[in-house]
Amino acid sequence: MMKNSNALLPDQPINHHESSKSEFVDPALVMESERSHGGTSSESDFGFAFNDINFSDRLLRIEVINENPGVTTANSDGVTTTWARHSKRRRENVSDLIDLPDENHVLNVNQPDTDDDVAYGNQDKETYVVLEESPSGDEAANINDSNRSKDCSPATVVRVKTLHISSPILASKSPFFYKLFSNGMRESEERHVTLRINASEEDALMDLLNFMYSNTLKATAPSALLDVLMAADKFEVASCMRHCSRLLRNLPMTPESALLYLDLPHTILMADAVQPLTDAAKQYLADRYKDITKFQEEVMALPLSGIEAILASDDLQVASEDIVFDFVLKWAKQHYNRLEERREVLATRLAPLIRFPCMSCRKLKKVLNCNDFQQEGACNKLVLEAVFYKAETPHRQRLLAAEETSSLNRCFVERAYKYRPVKVVDFVLPQPQCVVYMDLKREECASLFPSGRMYSQAFHLGEQGFFLSAHCNMDQQNSFHCFGMFLGMQDKGSESFALDYEFAARCSPTNEFVSKYRGNYTFTGGKAVGYRNLFGIPWTSFIGEDSIFFIKDVLYLRAELTIRQP
Repeated sequence: MMKNSNALLPDQPINHHESSKSEFVDPALVMESERSHGGTSSESDFGFAFNDINFSDRLLRIEVINENPGVTTANSDGVTTTWARHSKRRRENVSDLIDLPDENHVLNVNQPDTDDDVAYGNQDKETYVVLEESPSGDEAANINDSNRSKDCSPATVVRVKTLHISSPILASKSPFFYKLFSNGMRESEERHVTLRINASEEDALMDLLNFMYSNTLKATAPSALLDVLMAADKFEVASCMRHCSRLLRNLPMTPESALLYLDLPHTILMADAVQPLTDAAKQYLADRYKDITKFQEEVMALPLSGIEAILASDDLQVASEDIVFDFVLKWAKQHYNRLEERREVLATRLAPLIRFPCMSCRKLKKVLNCNDFQQEGACNKLVLEAVFYKAETPHRQRLLAAEETSSLNRCFVERAYKYRPVKVVDFVLPQPQCVVYMDLKREECASLFPSGRMYSQAFHLGEQGFFLSAHCNMDQQNSFHCFGMFLGMQDKGSESFALDYEFAARCSPTNEFVSKYRGNYTFTGGKAVGYRNLFGIPWTSFIGEDSIFFIKDVLYLRAELTIRQP
């Protein structure tokens, strides 16, 4: 430990009472005020006092050390940033740093969940705090005390900076400095404070300290702002984290930068100050890749954080949730070769984002037999939950979906599917039969005008696939637009199916299903049958506010299919 040098620390009279705890403003109260006002804690500019001996009560000594190369990330614009990306960092209370039982200057890290090597010493009235990265918790737990001291010592100080600081100003902006200067112990009244930082943190720390005085930053480039953001998190300056987050959100977003923001260390991602930035990054990725089939190769190359952002979106444009499941499985197999690792990622990270209740029953059966989803029964639980949801009445299903609109778990909420989900009830006796329910919102029906079509997910009867379709047609006899409904057979196989079918819709005021059309037809692959004007009225009457076919702005349709006996 380096002793205090009179050459570095000019001899100035100090009144220790000027830096007493009573003069500090609790930064917790300041941060609460910032949140309520939506900005920095104060408009006051103390930039004139930065590094000015006339307005300072302490001297900050910054030791810059060599470091091991971190992880460097660059985007397409050449923006780079470096940090120990996967290190688990945990802040220590400054009072813990100071109240040490000995003067070895190294905090004992013999705890599995502690990952920072923190050293502190008190020599010649100097407070010494070292904040560095260390091995992960499991690694630290296996290092003995002698090795730990040996590993912490070899850092080489390449240069030293000294700054005149005002402890009340720093304490008002940072719980870290507040605790350091106001813990009530003798060390909190010492004039000299030493921080040891890595060389890559030097510019960011200087900009951060200047921000704590002036509420402004010199950094403008994304890489520099990210470095300041990291330093602000390390020294608990929430106002600077918010400021960096806001500046980064105002910069043009790219896929590379969005992924960079989502790949910040966990402690930063969990901070409220950075939440708007990560939300903006997730929204950017969700908007850019909402049609995953259009950018299939690009999306398949995304890391896990990007895939999670896309799958969490309600606006994902896919044919059906069955496609989402197939995509997730394909992506996981490409990125995780080991089965155990793939199962873990699917079960804990991706499966909760798949909306199983919106999948077809046929696909749910395949999920149960999918080897990649067999992780401690997680697959069975999700499938059972989906099956129970499908067994609920439409009214109950809408209530369950509505309850999730403000929650993180949105498995019951439908996306912007190309094919509308349907509810199917199958019967085997006395003859093969199925009843299919398809609900359409008023705005979905309105979007069909003047010649649009909307198709349902496929459903099966007698191992053959069928689908329903809603149309806006032109009535050939009366020359006006009208609502039509059709039943089609998927273009698969050569077997013919003779079916009896009936279309019905709920009507107010009874809210009961009323039969609108029935017939029989022998289907072959790719053929469809139905009625061009299902309700026998013009489109304007069908879609109008006084229409009897919309119940709380929802059109309830039902198709009943029965295989004709020879």
